[in-house]
Amino acid sequence: MFDIGFAELIIIGVVALLVIGPERLPGAIRTGSAWLNRFRRGFNEIKQEVQQELHNDEIMRGLKETRDQLRDETDALRNDLGKDLSKDLGNPLNPFDVLDEIDGAKDSGQARSSVEASAPESSPDSTTADSAEPKTP
Repeated sequence: MFDIGFAELIIIGVVALLVIGPERLPGAIRTGSAWLNRFRRGFNEIKQEVQQELHNDEIMRGLKETRDQLRDETDALRNDLGKDLSKDLGNPLNPFDVLDEIDGAKDSGQARSSVEASAPESSPDSTTADSAEPKTP
């Protein structure tokens, strides 16, 4: 920091002894060291706060990158799903409208009735687990 050697410290000590005097020199050294410690402590606190803020910025930057990646992947999946739905349904409509209708039907309880209506009728010969009466031949 300060390029001060042992010889310079001896010269500073002798000058301080002559200027301040032998009675007040120990008190002056204590006061000087207290000020120096306060300065060091304040500098270390500022340094620590700056490092904490830089660390927080790195974390926020990482979170933003992760969010952007998730959005891109979600958009890609949504587009793939939309293409598959429009291909399967042969419908030029927006496939997400169909998904919204399905979600709305689930919420209102219509999903079961629409699935049952679209399901093929079972033959009278087949037995289901729901039937309570066993068929006799």
